[in-house]
Amino acid sequence: MRKRIIAGNWKMNKTMEDGLALASKVTNMAVDEVSSDVTMVMCTPAIHLSPVASITKDVTNVSVGAQNMSEHESGAYTGDLAADMIVSTGASFVIIGHSERREYHFETNQQLADRVKLAVTKGLTPLFCCGESLDTREANDHVNYVNTQLKESLFDLSAEDMKKVVIAYEPIWAIGTGVTASSDQAQEMHLSIRNSLAGQFGQEVANEISILYGGSMKPSNAQELLAQPDVDGGLIGGASLKARDFVDIAKSY
Repeated sequence: MRKRIIAGNWKMNKTMEDGLALASKVTNMAVDEVSSDVTMVMCTPAIHLSPVASITKDVTNVSVGAQNMSEHESGAYTGDLAADMIVSTGASFVIIGHSERREYHFETNQQLADRVKLAVTKGLTPLFCCGESLDTREANDHVNYVNTQLKESLFDLSAEDMKKVVIAYEPIWAIGTGVTASSDQAQEMHLSIRNSLAGQFGQEVANEISILYGGSMKPSNAQELLAQPDVDGGLIGGASLKARDFVDIAKSY
């Protein structure tokens, strides 16, 4: 059975004090309300990783993740975050290839391939993001575009390492716009991604990989989206900054 994962991306939000307060609320509510077979992940700014990991360390279904990492193990890369640094905080997940990183920082598929490999080597679970812009979708090239992202960043992995990766499909046109892909649109793309993985790694491997939906999921639409057979969870943006909303999404299965 594929893992059910509800991951929250705090992006560049929350002071230290506010972040710890949010993490405490989410963790306490998750213990009381969320099924043990749903993993919640808080992907925080770097400053929060260690203290939030301390808050969640005794909770089996709440984990911590970083929002990015370097493809380099160490060295003169001012401002970057190494995989070993992330591991040392107690975090176990890392977002790789978020659309904002691709757009604003020009991260390439090859860089992301290197990061995924390094993350897996270091024992981190990559949350690998893929997705298309509105122009690409309107040109009816979205399936090909996403398949290219998968091919260039993931297809050099072994089948065993691929099973350690979680994929997040994020239609860029539905992030922060208030527009959400319909449940049918989400299922179409998730199934396409799984079929692409099956073509490279085999159906058995593809069936083990969790694919999350990352486009404006919120409590009001989570149940319909999560009911789709190939939608295994969500990568949540704005709603993850409100403990009640984030936990309610995790309760939508």
